[in-house]
Amino acid sequence: MSERKTADQVDHIDFDDNRLVAELSGQHDAHLAILEDALSVRIDPRGNRFAVSGEASGRAIRALSTLYEKLERGEPVGPGEALAAAKLSAAPAPKSVKAEVASIKTPKRLISARSPNQAAYLENLNSHDLTFGVGPAGTGKTYLAVAHAVGQLLSGAVDRIILSRPALEAGERIGFLPGDMKEKVDPFLRPLYDALNDMMHPDYIERRIAAGDIEIAPIAFMRGRTLARAAVILDEAQNATPEQMKMFLTRLGEGAHMAVTGDPSQTDLPAGQTSGLADALTVLRGVEGVGETRFTAADVVRHPLVARIINAYDAAGAKKGGRD
Repeated sequence: MSERKTADQVDHIDFDDNRLVAELSGQHDAHLAILEDALSVRIDPRGNRFAVSGEASGRAIRALSTLYEKLERGEPVGPGEALAAAKLSAAPAPKSVKAEVASIKTPKRLISARSPNQAAYLENLNSHDLTFGVGPAGTGKTYLAVAHAVGQLLSGAVDRIILSRPALEAGERIGFLPGDMKEKVDPFLRPLYDALNDMMHPDYIERRIAAGDIEIAPIAFMRGRTLARAAVILDEAQNATPEQMKMFLTRLGEGAHMAVTGDPSQTDLPAGQTSGLADALTVLRGVEGVGETRFTAADVVRHPLVARIINAYDAAGAKKGGRD
């Protein structure tokens, strides 16, 4: 793989493997179209050579190199990976490379950072005992935290995974739920089950749950416990009260790692009630051993429309606040 720039200011990059070049471009050059749209460049494939023109040609070259290196490692490349490479290309070259190697291998898929903030988040999860992942829906903060916990369990770094959420209705009244305690709280914890099922086979998950290696419970069940040698995740933490948050954070035991995720702007607590997540972010700012990653709409990895929806609501909220 080589790169050079000609006098007409068009960047060129050459790749060695014809088979990988075809996968790099995608069916009907779909991956190249994604990069062109995301970076406002033009990419002309000419055999093993790609000509790239536009102000962001350097970023496009980095994105193409990133995708080609993934293919060389035997990793799949699809539209999601192409868009992720475009986002990651905004970071300086060394950080971009670091983000690509920061991958988590689970039984069902290989999970990698898809934006600079996701790369920073994975780094925080690896280097801090307590990490806050804060931002809007669809930015991968819970999914990556679960993936990191799964990786730790499978590598033997921890003995168990503990996943928790406040059992608070999201602005609705659903009444009394039938069944035993597990059946009552399962609806609130379904997003955590979904993340696990995306990474491990269902029968394996059930065996680990039965053995106590994976525990999923509402935050109220954490009181009085010491969580040692565990990967602990508190999701939707904006719906915890300051008292619940303090109780939960002080469960951290020897050899344990904790991730707390949520969006302070989406709290379902009663009006006037302070969010435990917002409170903890203020109280613990600057405390040694605590990491924090702030996500934005630019980090959304769901449907592209989700990012535009978030931006529209943010703009409407800012406009309303200005009128007040």
